[in-house]
Amino acid sequence: MRLHPFTSLTAAGSTAVITTAAASLPLSLTVIAGAAFLAAAGGAGRRMAPAAAGILVPLVLSLFILHGLFFPEGTSVLAQWGPARVTAEGLRFALERTAQLSASVLVLLLCSFTISVPDLVAALSARGVHARFAFVLASTLTLLPAISTRLARIRQAQEARGLVITGGVFRRLAAFRWQAIPLVLSLVEEAGTRAAALEARGFGNSGARTSYREVPDPPLQRRLRPVLLLAAAAAIAVRLWQPTAGA
Repeated sequence: MRLHPFTSLTAAGSTAVITTAAASLPLSLTVIAGAAFLAAAGGAGRRMAPAAAGILVPLVLSLFILHGLFFPEGTSVLAQWGPARVTAEGLRFALERTAQLSASVLVLLLCSFTISVPDLVAALSARGVHARFAFVLASTLTLLPAISTRLARIRQAQEARGLVITGGVFRRLAAFRWQAIPLVLSLVEEAGTRAAALEARGFGNSGARTSYREVPDPPLQRRLRPVLLLAAAAAIAVRLWQPTAGA
């Protein structure tokens, strides 16, 4: 069954909120495994992987450096260099936060890489949202997939002209400057082309609009979305209530 765009957004947002509020390592690992499986099954795994790595790698490294070496509550010292102490408690805390953050990022990326922009624009327009605002919102949600696809094309074109990128991660990062300039220029040019196309199609006009694209919204999904939102709100309420109850 194909998900309505609103259902995809609600499911992704609610899952990220619930995972963050629960702060449970088993739940975070389950969400990570589920997001990876759905991405692979939906054919978005290869496109998601670079974006996920670009977001998570620096964040994960910073978490392990900060909490692994400077965790004040740590008592089980594994190694020490002056004020820096590697503690078991710090490593566990960093692992829990890493899993929690990774779960939220992967779920949101999965939604971004799999949601249909035309369906989302049509669904927003059907709810009375202005066409131009609906397009901007949909384009923002799918910005990472668009950049990932464009960067892959630029890399392929440069490799076809003889640019060979070998070596480790640092060599690839150094070579990224040769891809960043054409990436930015192509995105700026595409933005101007899209603006002209939208204006030609009357996206800036006011008044009622009709659309030839109809997005099915099954009753089951319409009933599911409020349940997901209530579950997210309940998770936040429980999280906020726990410290008070413990005190």
